[in-house]
Amino acid sequence: MRDLGCSWRKRVVVLIIRNVYYAYNAECAQRRRNELLPELPDVLCYVDALNDTVGGHEIKRVSLRSPFVVRTPEPLDQVVGRTVGPFRRLGKRTVWSLEDDMFLVVHLMVTGRYHWKGIDAKPTRKTDLLAFHFGHGTLLMTEAGARKRASLHIVHGEAALAAFDLSGLEPMDCTEDSFRSRLTSENHTLKRALTDPRMMSGIGNAYSDEILHAARLSPFRLTSKLNDEEWARLFRSMRSVLAAWIDRLAYRGAFPRRVTAYRTGMTVHGRNGEPCPDCQTKVQRIAYADGEMNYCPRCQLDGAVLRDRAFSRLLNKDWPKTIEELEAHAVLSRMGGDSGQGDAGQGDA
Repeated sequence: MRDLGCSWRKRVVVLIIRNVYYAYNAECAQRRRNELLPELPDVLCYVDALNDTVGGHEIKRVSLRSPFVVRTPEPLDQVVGRTVGPFRRLGKRTVWSLEDDMFLVVHLMVTGRYHWKGIDAKPTRKTDLLAFHFGHGTLLMTEAGARKRASLHIVHGEAALAAFDLSGLEPMDCTEDSFRSRLTSENHTLKRALTDPRMMSGIGNAYSDEILHAARLSPFRLTSKLNDEEWARLFRSMRSVLAAWIDRLAYRGAFPRRVTAYRTGMTVHGRNGEPCPDCQTKVQRIAYADGEMNYCPRCQLDGAVLRDRAFSRLLNKDWPKTIEELEAHAVLSRMGGDSGQGDAGQGDA
């Protein structure tokens, strides 16, 4: 601890708070691993798989188990007998093109998924939302968890479809100048700017972490504070990271079964407490209401540790400012008798 003259009582209180913090964030990390939002590379994989599997086929029947998923008043039965045209991506949504200028706009949200099953499959499980029956198989739409946020909208015409477009830039199509102009239109942290669908289309928690690590930039850096070289580096990192994962996750004939934001091969996202592949420093994590951010203190912050929104306020000046102090505090925690939580909380600074 920084204040060596503090009383033993304060040391005990700080130790207890720190261990509670480590245990809490370890639990949060496990819970968030069940909430894995598909992002641009994953949605592109779904679009290609859907085009190959059911594109050009007629919907024979629809089985709706969870009526709440349909967010428009029109009956879903009207899609029966229509041929499914090409699928496309709209942000993190998948758009179904049907005959007569009809569209289904599907947002899987956090835990929604598509599954390709046999002809006789029915939506009978608690996680099943609905099923589209085709002549050669069944496409199930599911959503795990208690909160049901996945949605399906029925719209008519391109004008109605455009209402779902939040006008974020397409990461693989925009220029460096338009990228910089859009992100500096408002002064936000880089993490927020990259994940804001009004700024960039299809980027979420997972790939923003990977992009910022590749660019060697802090997630809390403000868009107004970057210089020309840093903007160029961020743009190149965005392109290279997304291109690599689009290629890695590309549809190659087998319908995707495990769509997750935590993937083997990622450098920092989902790797709390594990060594950074570039410098071997333990990856850190900040958990917040609807997600988390993961970063490497050495690669992105010259060894500094970011403060969170809760326990850093309780610890106040005892909160570690560097990775060396954080590691020293973890040793103290293990010496305090909770050896199982020291590493679990390493990334929650």
